[in-house]
Order: sequence, then C-alpha cells, then structure tokens
Amino acid sequence: MAVRAAGLLAALVVGLAAVYCAMDPLRLSAVADFPGFESHPVELPPWSELPAARDAEDRLRRAEIRFLNQVQGPESIAFDPLGRGPYTGVADGRVLFWDGARWSDFAYTSPNRTEELCGPKPSPLSYLKNEHICGRPLGLRFDKKTGDLYIADAYFGLLKVGPQGGLATQLTTQAEGVPLNFTNDLDLDEEGNIYFTDSSTNYQRRNFLQLVFSGEPSGRLLKYSQITKETTVLLRGLQFPNGVSMSKDGSFFLFCEGSRGRLSRYWLKGEKAGTWEVFATLPGFPDNVRTNEKGEFWVAVHCRHSVYAHVLSRYTQLRKFLLKLPIPVKYHYLMQIGGKLRGVIIKYGPEGELLEILEDRQGKVVRAVSEVEEKDGKLWIGSVLMPFIAVY
Repeated sequence: MAVRAAGLLAALVVGLAAVYCAMDPLRLSAVADFPGFESHPVELPPWSELPAARDAEDRLRRAEIRFLNQVQGPESIAFDPLGRGPYTGVADGRVLFWDGARWSDFAYTSPNRTEELCGPKPSPLSYLKNEHICGRPLGLRFDKKTGDLYIADAYFGLLKVGPQGGLATQLTTQAEGVPLNFTNDLDLDEEGNIYFTDSSTNYQRRNFLQLVFSGEPSGRLLKYSQITKETTVLLRGLQFPNGVSMSKDGSFFLFCEGSRGRLSRYWLKGEKAGTWEVFATLPGFPDNVRTNEKGEFWVAVHCRHSVYAHVLSRYTQLRKFLLKLPIPVKYHYLMQIGGKLRGVIIKYGPEGELLEILEDRQGKVVRAVSEVEEKDGKLWIGSVLMPFIAVY
C-alpha cells in the first residue's frame, strides 16, 4: 500500500507540475512574456565529436584590460583605412572613436535617441529596455576605398556613415518584403556588395536569450547591392546566424550559425558559386568571425557547449517544460553556458584547419567574447556583455 501511495503521490506531483507549466499562472517563467513560445530541435554533433582542443596555458588571462567602464558592450571593433581607432559600437546606440588619447562620439544609428533614455547606465544589459529606441550597433566594417563605415544595427537595419561620422543613413530595412528584425553582422566584397545576417524574424536582440532557448530557425543570410539597392535572401532557415567575414581572395565568405555551433562557407566564385558547406564544427556558441592579413579566421566563441545545452538541444519538450518553471532567465542562461562566463577564441586556416585556441577558462580576465580583430600583431577583443576591450 505504501508503495502504491507513493506512486500516486509522484504521479499527482508530476501532473500538477505539468498543469502549472502549461498555464504558467504566476507568470514567473523565463518565457512568460512570449505566449507563443516554442522550442525547436537544434542539430549538434555527438558530444564525443565536438572539438576537444584546449589552451592548457589559459593564455587569455594574460590579456590587458583597456578602457574599463569607458565602453559598455563593445560588440565589434574596427580600424579605419588610415589605421586609426579603434572604433566600436556600444550599448547606448553610439559608435565611438578612440583618437589615441580619448573616446569621442563618431556616429549613431537612431534619429530618436535622447540622453534621458539612452544616457549612462551601470552595465551593458541595463540598456536592453530602450535598445529599440536608442539603436544597437553590432557589426562594423569600413570600406577601405571610400572610408565609409557600414553598420549592422540590431533594430535599424543596414546603415552607412561617411568618414566625418554623424547620423548614419539607412540602406535597407527589409528583404523580399520581410522586415529585418535582428540585423547582426556584415562584410563587403570588392564590388561593394554587402553580405549580412538577420538573426531572427521573430525575436529582437533585446530578447536574444529567448531566441537562444527556442533554437528557432528563422534566421537569414542576405546580400545588399549598392548598385540596384536590392536586398536578396541567400539562405533561410538558419538558427541564430551571426558573424560574417570575407576570405582574403574574395572567393567565399564565412558565416557563423550560433545555435548549431558551426562555421559555414558560402562560395561567391568558381564552380561552387552560390552554394554553401560546413567549414568547421565549433566547440561552442560562436559570435563574430574576422579575417586577418594572412587569410586566417579568428572566431569569437561566446561560450563552450555545456552538457545541459547539448542534451536539451534534442529534447525540445523537456526544454520547454523547464523554461515554463518559475526559474529566472538568469539561471537558465547560466545552465546553458556551463555555470559561468569564460573566454574562448579560435583561429582557423583557409581550409578549416584549427590553428590555435586561446582561453581564459575561469573567465578571470576575458569572457563572453563577441569579436577578435587582429592588428599589428595584437588581438583586440570585444564583448557585448563587458564594459571594456581586452588586448592580447
């Protein structure tokens, strides 16, 4: 009788939990504000096939922290054709310029930003609430011929600003009738065509965690022609597409797909033009990718795969059930990334060979890397979540 009673009690508890998760009556779950939330399968390699390379020396712990609390969330880092900079987009919607002595405002993406809404706040995440008003410049790229700066703004689409800076001009805000909802990164070819990513047509950047949790496949890879002014979709059905970077010879570009943890190659020239293939399987969730002068590719990895995230990538109903529990978003995120923020960057060769990995496995100096820009033998490391730039 006791065993039977225990079984009935367990069934009752499970049943009540299921009813609670289905109704979410207290609206305390991580997806309470997203009534149509669905979790989607994320195809990942078996755990045993993920790259196992590690940086035994934790070399990123030797990086120097610069500009502490002077830049909030420096996602992307760029230097102009004259070698000046860095320039970086920050959480309050501005693009800043370092002239060697101080930071100054260079450009901004929103015509609606005000000091009241977009002024100084204690951390990069403090700006999320008003990002859609203030703007959020993510990817930055200079045209080496003209000195124009191209900006992928999460809310205002693809923009351009001249060498003198100021309010950037919108180039495109839609593709084939579908608005750009989360413009993320970009690069240019020799003809001035711009290749860029729209991470999701359903979630904006201020809801990026729900996008991560859902794994939904509405991301797009796009091309904007400055001659025809047309925006075309190159690929659909991507799961959190992010960084974009041209190869040194211009025959292809790479793009990151965050949820699937992979780097893919899209061919522009040759027999394979217009096709794509997996370039490298990554050990975690990538952000941006950048090409150095040798034609090698630096990939910023936001976090390594965790066992928790790897298991839930396939068990979508279990993932949805857990997300419906009254557990704050913060704790779901920490479980997703393996408990704490760490630093990981990886260099790949032109054919996808892993050349080097640098880490800060405890996240004591570098963590949550969003981009690596190599210049004059130094690595400039940005993070969308940190209030500084690291230099290694």
